[in-house]
Amino acid sequence: SGSLYAVKDLYRLNPLFIPPGSSDPMGELKRTIDALHHQGLQVMMDLVINHTSKDSELTRSHPTWFKRDAKGEVLSPSAIDPADSRKVTVWGDLAEVDNETSPDREGLWSYWTAVLEHYLALGVDGFRCDAAYKVPAALWERLVRAARKRRSGVVFAAETLGCRLAEISGLKGSGFDYLFNSSKWWSFDAPWCLEQHEEFQQVAPSVGFPESHDTPRLMQECGGLPQVLKQRYAFAAVFSAGLLMPIGYEFGFRTQMNVVRTAPEDWEETGLDLSPFIREVNRLKTATPILSAEGHWSAISSLAAPTTILEKRWPSLEPALVLINKDWQRPQAISLASLAPRLGPRAKLVRPFLDGQSRPLAQELVLEPAELALVI
Repeated sequence: SGSLYAVKDLYRLNPLFIPPGSSDPMGELKRTIDALHHQGLQVMMDLVINHTSKDSELTRSHPTWFKRDAKGEVLSPSAIDPADSRKVTVWGDLAEVDNETSPDREGLWSYWTAVLEHYLALGVDGFRCDAAYKVPAALWERLVRAARKRRSGVVFAAETLGCRLAEISGLKGSGFDYLFNSSKWWSFDAPWCLEQHEEFQQVAPSVGFPESHDTPRLMQECGGLPQVLKQRYAFAAVFSAGLLMPIGYEFGFRTQMNVVRTAPEDWEETGLDLSPFIREVNRLKTATPILSAEGHWSAISSLAAPTTILEKRWPSLEPALVLINKDWQRPQAISLASLAPRLGPRAKLVRPFLDGQSRPLAQELVLEPAELALVI
């Protein structure tokens, strides 16, 4: 179908990515990964083992590896909207793999292990595990173990968005390094995000993000307010151990990415560049231990107020406070008078929206529209 998730052959590259005249596509991929390593970067790839494309050769060569209907036709995978079970999305270009009950489960699981080892040999450093909650935890555990036997430090991130809490809990013990949290959808006005964050820690630390390839562009959603992009990026950075930002976010791109149609010519010239702000937030995150930890969160102000004060704690680390103006259009005053007892004697106010410089704590602070400030 052209979708990056409708994989026909796991050992071949899409011709779009092969340099003209090349007779060694996998060699080209390895050389590319080596070049990225030389630049100090690490490379992750999607590991898609819940499904293949409907026209994959595997549906014919290994028919028992796939789920089928009463007529023997290959089934397509689907997902239920957690907020409304009546809404079901079916991916008609995909064939759902039967990782749980296939009569040749050992052959199937061995195949996935071989695929994993193939890409590890090419230099891949980690895997974003697509639809992780639809794959048996025992299979993930086997793949994680096989990868780390071959090379320590391989990162596994579980893609769990859109699934129910019980499905995430089912991944306990699988060996994942990260899963993706839902903080992108939190409006700082209800306790669900903090409660979910605490529960997810029983599985793995999480990755926060202000938008992803599955969501509309935030610049479009907020009506073109750069301060909102700043707020949501800064919050994602401090909320979780991990942080994700899709390409184009730093320039305020408005067109949502599409896994079938998006191409280089879709690059947008916006006149906006948030790179200095993002760089400063990243610097604060990596320089401040509590901001790099997953943390335990609590709200120490009313979530119904126009401003929110959140506290992040982690054993043996100095705590941090996050001060958020929920109003995108107007400044809001916030009282700091009662905060001192919660903090160490060296705590300072940091305002990435302004200059990222440390300031002494005052009794009251006026936050700019959508501003997020830190007390660390």
